[in-house]
Amino acid sequence: MPSKETLLVAHEATTLDLLLWRRFRAATPGMVERTLDINPGLAALGPILPVGTLVEIEVPTPGAVNALPVITLWD
Repeated sequence: MPSKETLLVAHEATTLDLLLWRRFRAATPGMVERTLDINPGLAALGPILPVGTLVEIEVPTPGAVNALPVITLWD
């Protein structure tokens, strides 16, 4: 079962996907949708989250996140 964590929007012009990227430093498929489900009304704030907004997220257990394959354009 994933644990929960609360993130604070501390910078201007922060979107939800940027907030999640800053927390995980990796692509996490489906995380934006799960976060919107956990935080009713978050989408009503618009694409740019106001500074000071608290966002509750689920932190996946280690090994539960499927990494996206790396695509190399030049070999």
